[in-house]
Amino acid sequence: MTAQQTFVIVGASLAGAKAAEALRAVGFDGRVVLIGEEAERPYERPPLSKDYLQGKSEKDKIYVHPEGWYAGHDVELRLGSRVTAIDRAARQLITQGGERIGYDKLLVTTGSSPRRLPVPGHDLDGVLYLRGVADCEAIKAAFATAKRAAIIGAGWIGLETAAAARAAAVDVTVLERAKLPLLGVLGPEVAAIYAALHAEHGVELRMGVEVAEITGVGHRASGVRLADGSQIDADVVVVGVGISPNTELAELAGLVTDNGIVVDEHLRSSDPDVFAAGDVASAYYPSLGRHLRLEHWSAALKQGPPAAANMVGRATAYDEVPYFFSDQYDMGMEYSGYVEGGRYDQVVFRGEVAKREFIAFWLRQGRVLAGMNVNIWDVTDAIAAVVRSGGQVDAALLADPGVALEDIHGNAPPGER
Repeated sequence: MTAQQTFVIVGASLAGAKAAEALRAVGFDGRVVLIGEEAERPYERPPLSKDYLQGKSEKDKIYVHPEGWYAGHDVELRLGSRVTAIDRAARQLITQGGERIGYDKLLVTTGSSPRRLPVPGHDLDGVLYLRGVADCEAIKAAFATAKRAAIIGAGWIGLETAAAARAAAVDVTVLERAKLPLLGVLGPEVAAIYAALHAEHGVELRMGVEVAEITGVGHRASGVRLADGSQIDADVVVVGVGISPNTELAELAGLVTDNGIVVDEHLRSSDPDVFAAGDVASAYYPSLGRHLRLEHWSAALKQGPPAAANMVGRATAYDEVPYFFSDQYDMGMEYSGYVEGGRYDQVVFRGEVAKREFIAFWLRQGRVLAGMNVNIWDVTDAIAAVVRSGGQVDAALLADPGVALEDIHGNAPPGER
């Protein structure tokens, strides 16, 4: 490692900022350049659909580092700057302004972008998406004056936004193609709990519907027309129908992509000098034996440091149990593990579902694939250990609150995934 080396991070995101921090922490004394398209310095996204959106926290709390941290750690933070190409042969980046920036190692943390809804009226004023700070502030401002909101999509963003709208005393209709909210993620057993939660808080859930058009008066959205001809009036329309990884730079550069930039457990791409982390990375998880691209805060937070370590030549595998969390009304949850497209054969509940104080476990052939704790805290490590063990578990022990989760993990026989 020499002082002349230049490490560049494209994407001034949580993953990018944590990687820059880790580079300095491991003693890299070369040049670190962190480039971002937004005008904001790196921030965390969960508050944008939770506390900051609801006005429960100040803007200063969203940032990864204090304003002076970057200069204080000799990190060149370039905001409002767009990289248009990676010249791998020359090991250079090209910016929109034509500048070429050389690199010895490159980390791509460009994140993802909301999928746009391809229906008539999608470009009307008052049709909002939630991804960045400006989006959050636009939605917050809309909720301050709106009487009615239509939210298209009953995933995590849609439901958290619905909860924020209800907190602002806005009438809410959620529109979703599936039969239940979060059905593809949680399956019907737990998805039904979220449907009941939102119904209790006054949200009208229109499930199993197709959006045909966003209607408007002039150039402003006035509601949503469904395929069956019914009309939902609304002062604001929020669309949350998923996100797509920002892989354009990688694709143009000839890196291997497959629903994200394909990287190994060391976050290294098909080019040994190029790494990727966060939403944009399809990372290999050794404990799962497969690649996953996770669109959650924990992946961005925890992939940056091992990427940095590997950039300086310290072989470090990333093999965390997938994790995410959500807060809606008075129901907080944490989810550890991964279940692919409903590929489970049993759900086991521990605790009191009616009081929304429980843990749900998803199993396949007796092996715990994932666990979700709801309003029960300080159990995520134990749940992750059960998931990581890969052993067959007695469902009766999982369901018994009198049996410590640590003991279940300890007694689980080894098994193949």
